[in-house]
Amino acid sequence: MDAVFDAVRSFLSYLGSIAWWAVALALLCHVVKMAARSRALRNAVAAAYPEERVPWRTVAGAYTAGIGVNTLVPARGGDLLQLFLIRRNVEHASYPTLAATLLVLALFDTVVASGLLVWALLATDALPGLDVVPRLPAVEWLWLYQHPRAAAAVTAALVLVAFAAGVWSAKHIHAFRARVAQGFAVLRSPLHYLRSVAAWQAVDWGLRVATVLLLLRAFDIPATITNGLLAQVAGSLATILPLTPSGIGTEQALLAYVLRGEASTGALLSFSVGMRLVLGAANVVLGFAAIALMLRTLRWRGVVDHQAEPEPARSDG
Repeated sequence: MDAVFDAVRSFLSYLGSIAWWAVALALLCHVVKMAARSRALRNAVAAAYPEERVPWRTVAGAYTAGIGVNTLVPARGGDLLQLFLIRRNVEHASYPTLAATLLVLALFDTVVASGLLVWALLATDALPGLDVVPRLPAVEWLWLYQHPRAAAAVTAALVLVAFAAGVWSAKHIHAFRARVAQGFAVLRSPLHYLRSVAAWQAVDWGLRVATVLLLLRAFDIPATITNGLLAQVAGSLATILPLTPSGIGTEQALLAYVLRGEASTGALLSFSVGMRLVLGAANVVLGFAAIALMLRTLRWRGVVDHQAEPEPARSDG
């Protein structure tokens, strides 16, 4: 936490030198990026339910609400709210099918993120090696490796959860498999997938990099394509194990390392914290505005607990 507080103090000291016009453009790119991704998700859901009406505004609102919650709650709890809101507004939708549509989007993300990671590893020497990672400050997920008993307990809990899920799915295997397969319906037509989902995700990723470049410019750090891509790789790595809201701590450490030599440590910490605060604030404001509009309340946990009931089993015949 001391490292995080130092980064925040560094950000505050740079407030007077920030190019706010670049911050405003970065926020605009960020909002358009969210719209593009929600469009890709809407099209995946619509392909899974071709006979249902799936308004884009419904999926966009659910996606925005989920992003807002994910910004504040670790372990991607906002994804559950996102699924709940879509199911609540799309007749006959089921959680397994909707979860599968998220996996459809994850396929493209995995390919792009993996490609960027391979590029960063092979074409640059920016990423820390295994001998450097343990010495990076504020990389909170290393705690599990330094406490083997806690790591064993976490692993055992995950195994138990997986076993319980397996027992449950065995009793509902036919209906469950059919619903999951339904979520991948858009992949049955490669051209339709590329046009209606992958194309929007390509726009999403392009705007991610554009947002980073504008924020680099805002903090007077060289806004080169290489720096923008390295910052994006650092952000992706920080969210692999989202044990803290927005991966705070890990991202600051990685950004300070991968962009070393491009600016002073203070400027890099200011940029990393400023980017997370600016984008996080936008996510929270837009997310909770979406929650208020869709649920007519900000107490979303109570609504989810009250309305999310187990789905009745469907016969296979």
